[in-house]
Order: sequence, then structure tokens, then C-alpha cells
Amino acid sequence: MADGISIEIESLAASGAHAKPGGDLVLFVGEDLALSPRAAEIAGPGAAELVTRAANVERFKGKASSAMVLTAPTGLSAERLVVIGTGSDEAAARDWATLGGYTAGKLGSRSATLVLEWPGTAPGSDEVAAFAMGARLRTYKFDRYKSKKSPEAEETGGAGRLTLLVPENAGLKKAMRGAEGLAEGVILARELVNEPPNVLDPEEFARRAAGLEKLGVEIEILDEKDMKKLGMRALLAVAQGSSKEARVVIMRWNGAEDSSEAPVAFIGKGVTFDSGGVSIKGSGGMEDMKGDMAGAACVVGLMHALASRKAKVNALGAIGLVENMPDGKAQRPGDIVTSLSGQTIEIINTDAEGRLVLADVLWHVQQTYKPRFMIDLATLTGAILVALGQEFAGMFSNNDELAQRLSAAGEATGEKVWRMPLAPGFDKLIESKFADMKNTGGRHGGSATAAQFLKRYVNDVPWIHLDIAGVGMGSPATETNRSWGSGWGVRLLDRLVRDHYEA
Repeated sequence: MADGISIEIESLAASGAHAKPGGDLVLFVGEDLALSPRAAEIAGPGAAELVTRAANVERFKGKASSAMVLTAPTGLSAERLVVIGTGSDEAAARDWATLGGYTAGKLGSRSATLVLEWPGTAPGSDEVAAFAMGARLRTYKFDRYKSKKSPEAEETGGAGRLTLLVPENAGLKKAMRGAEGLAEGVILARELVNEPPNVLDPEEFARRAAGLEKLGVEIEILDEKDMKKLGMRALLAVAQGSSKEARVVIMRWNGAEDSSEAPVAFIGKGVTFDSGGVSIKGSGGMEDMKGDMAGAACVVGLMHALASRKAKVNALGAIGLVENMPDGKAQRPGDIVTSLSGQTIEIINTDAEGRLVLADVLWHVQQTYKPRFMIDLATLTGAILVALGQEFAGMFSNNDELAQRLSAAGEATGEKVWRMPLAPGFDKLIESKFADMKNTGGRHGGSATAAQFLKRYVNDVPWIHLDIAGVGMGSPATETNRSWGSGWGVRLLDRLVRDHYEA
């Protein structure tokens, strides 16, 4: 990948496995501070005693997410000895991606040899691949518009080389390919979210999504003429105040043995900049509204990940791309628009625009492609931040089984969701005197009324709406992400597909 570190894999069983000269040596220990026999052999005579003595001085206990760094260690050829604590958790419960990210964070741009083994733990192919993915994600940064790089970045290119010495594993190459594609998908999503809005308008976003064709993804791009012919008047109403034309991109990956099998479908809100329109936002923080397309970015990243590992599933990604601006041609509060479904919508607030985009795309997908399920992602409401902060995405669903599966995928990946209610009472809040519905139900229950609005466009298709306003951009730093654009959702949805929907 263009971003991140270079990672090489070698077997610990190989006779020539050794620490590379001139870099760091990384060893892993639990709370007993013991090294595996092979790690002690590679580190050299006296390494185990050195670790124990230094740990006593530094009060290093080997707990998870802790490290001890010894510079120019006596008797070792490494420039630094980095000892990473793994705690006492069982290997099956360990978050290997987080461990990889934490380790990469301790190394920075330095090159290193890592002995990925300690007593009682011999990571399998999936664990090694997850560790490598976490390391890649941690080292991603978005600095292409900085004319002056940091001295470290100019000297090293911003990344080092990691050599992972791991136990012999069948299937490691396949697992690494899948992890590489998944990391690339997350980074692609981050890149899209981080780009400035004068660069990434709807047309440019569509062009970048079309780049998935090289992986075998079928691409269809609808321009405004196509959307007018179809009747996507709700989506086009959002775009009419901008000089940038709207686009809808349909991405299809046909990986199932039966090409006629109904696809799983993912739909993303792609407002490349949201000024609020006539109902203009306050100026404070408006620059963050370049990230109002994080849902669409996730869908593109997910399709990249599925195609990269040749997932045995038919998957469809659909994104609605618009810019919401307050031009003289912009829609007004009080306007009534007719959606693709034929349902009419009274515009109360032009800043409640994402649901108008999703309404037409959801209807188009469920009517045209008859999917097994639909999951939409959108930075839809500030209300979800009030409810859940930045720890969870809000999940609204009409299907218990699908919701349970996604919750489990969230626990497994750390991209957690929290189920929120749908109820007929919320329908009453979006009743209109003049049309079939209003586009907002007011301040109370804002996330729920938005989801209830979207529910009117899915019919009986199993469906989840993910409100990712708190996690898709500007989310707290983690061991696997130091970027403003998080790429949230790519790992979550890839895990859902992998666990339940591949042949």
C-alpha cells in the first residue's frame, strides 16, 4: 500500500530466522515476563535476564498495552530492545489488531524485527494477519497537502519495515491477503473522508469509486439526467442549490457461485459538503462537514475489501453523492418534493438532507436488486452524539436476527453498535399537514424520527440504519487509528459478511 509500513513475514521455524541488524528487536511477554525459547534464542544469551532486571528497575509488569524500551542494550545487536506487555488474557479473547497497532505506535517509523510468540501463545494465521493489519492502520496518516513534512517523515518516508517472525501457519498467505485488502479498504475510506470538499466533490467521488473496476467490481454511475428519468426527485432537491452535479454510484461484486443469488446491499450517504442549505449551519465547526460523506466512504472501502479477498458473496454498494449549498436555486423550508417511491415530503429543515438522499437510493436498491438485506450508513444526526457519544454507532433495525449478527460483529471488531428503538409513535412526529411526511420531527427523538423516516423506504426487506455521526469522523484516537477520518464500518461490515453470508 502507498501508506503505512512495509511488513515481511518469516517463519520462526526457519533456520535462518534472526533479528535484522541495525533496527529494533521487539519481544512480547505476559505478566510472568517469560520469553519463549525461540524468542530467547533469537534475542541472544542473557536477553531473558536483561528483561527481568530491567523490568524490576522500570516497574514493568507485562500488563496489556504497556511497553519497556531499552536503548543500546548490552549484549544485543539491536539498537533498541522493545518489550511489549500482553497481559494475562487468553489468546482467543485477545484483540490482535489492537496489539499490532499499539506495537507500531511504539516503533514509530523505525524498522524492527518482531518475535510474535511468547509462552502459552502461538498465534494462528488469522491472529498474525490481524496483528499486521492493526500495525498498518496505526501508521496511516493524511499529509498530502502539507508542503513541509516533518524531518522524520522526510528522512524515512514516514514508515519503516517490520519483519514478523511467527510460528509456522497453514493458510497464512491467504489470511494476509485478506487482511491487506481489508486494511486498504479502511484506508481508502479514511482518504475519502479526509479529503477537502474543493477536491472531493460528487463527480470526483464517483470517479474514485469507479477505480474499483480494476478489482472486478461492476460500476454504474447515474448522472442527474439518469436520476431525473428514474424520478429521484428527493435526492436531486438536495443537490439543486449546488453548482456541483449529483451522482449515484452502484457497485456490484459478484463472488457467489450462483451469480443469480440475491445480493447483500450496503447504502451510503455521500454529502461531500453540508452547509445546511438555506437552513444554514453555524460557522463554528462547519469545516467538519466535509466528512458528511463518511457513510458512502465506508461503502466504497467495504466493496474494495470484499473484492480484494474475492469474497464468496454477491454484494452491492450504492452511494448517493450530493453537495448541500444555499444557492438561489436551493430548496426551501415549505417545499414539497416527491420521492422515487411516490411518497411526498414536506421540507421543514434543509439541513435534514441526508435522509432525502437515502430515501431515493434505498427505494431504488430494494426495487431494482431485491437484496437479501440492506444496511445504510450515514452521519445523519447530531442527536445520536447526545445519546451515545462517540463510543457506539446508533443501530435501528426492522429485523432482530440481522441486528444481533451486526452487534456480534461489532463486539468482534471493536466497531460497536447500540440498538435504538423504532416505534409507531415516532411516525406521529413526522406527520405533515400538507404531504405524506415531514423531513424532520423536531428536536426530541431526532435520531429515531430520522430512522422512522427511512423505514418508509425499505418495505419488508430486512434492514439496518446505522447513524455514524459520532464515529465516522473526528472520533477519539485508538491504537489502530490516529486519523480524523476513521474509516469506521469497513471492518464491521466485512466481519458480518465473512461470518454469515459467504458460501
